[in-house]
Amino acid sequence: QVQLVESGGGLVQPGGSLRLSCAASGSIFSIATMGWYRQAPGKQRELVATVTSGGRTTTYANSVKGRFTISRGNAKNTVYLRMNSLVPEDTAVYYCYAQALQPREDYWGQGTQVTVSS
Repeated sequence: QVQLVESGGGLVQPGGSLRLSCAASGSIFSIATMGWYRQAPGKQRELVATVTSGGRTTTYANSVKGRFTISRGNAKNTVYLRMNSLVPEDTAVYYCYAQALQPREDYWGQGTQVTVSS
């Protein structure tokens, strides 16, 4: 089992920045890819960004490319999302995600609210 705890959400003005953090505990040796998804009111959950173990390969949603940066911590059981140039459309609950291997299973955090508003 893997537990994920997010932090760093909040209210920010358009054009501002936030940094989300996610720490994994439990069977962290089995974690491979980690990432962030988000869900806005009335919309489906969507991928924001993912990063493989070791941080070598990253993927981003087109809507956040050039503004968001995902990274893994040195301990590899943490993942960060640096969000710059935030716009109101980025408002959502952001969920940390971890893909575990052996056995193959997906884990989710409880979510952290990000609100972009003036």
